[in-house]
Amino acid sequence: MTTRVLLADDEHLIRGAIAALLDLEDGIEVVAQVGRGDEVVAAVAEHRPDVAVLDIEMPGMDGLSAAERISSQCKIVILTSLGRPGYLRRAMAAGVSGFLGKDASAEELAMAIRKVQSGGRYLDAELAAAAMAAGDSPLTERERDALRLAGDGATIARIAAELHLTEGTVRNYLSSAMTKLNAQNRLEAIRTAQRMGWL
Repeated sequence: MTTRVLLADDEHLIRGAIAALLDLEDGIEVVAQVGRGDEVVAAVAEHRPDVAVLDIEMPGMDGLSAAERISSQCKIVILTSLGRPGYLRRAMAAGVSGFLGKDASAEELAMAIRKVQSGGRYLDAELAAAAMAAGDSPLTERERDALRLAGDGATIARIAAELHLTEGTVRNYLSSAMTKLNAQNRLEAIRTAQRMGWL
């Protein structure tokens, strides 16, 4: 039986190389390739892959958000250069079965695809250990939202309008996030949360 695979990565050269290497593997066929996260859902509906291999950072929609939308339709492997501990936890919550770094070999990726297709999980051991050591995010959903918008350059007024909160409440959420992340200022809090994969 052939495992049908969809590849989603915004780096054309990397996506093409991965597709070429996977097509050399027995029992694996790349049936579709997309370069944007917001193209994943339609491509899955059209090509009906058994496994979707997604990068995390893509234009239009990140790979974790795309994974949430397709997890009921196919198995998912995240292939990323961003081995942040929080990403692994978010991926598992989104229904992802495989998670490995882009430094993995083609053979390892093929092994991960076969394993998740057969109902198992495949996790990069170093990423899994880092995620366990990092623990859960201390941030609430509102604190994450406020930090994410601040990281995009939004003013307190714009964050308040977008989240339907008062400016004072936004300041409180940002202050609380800085305290929890032991940060001296908003920028440091944003960087820490991004580095951990909590944003």
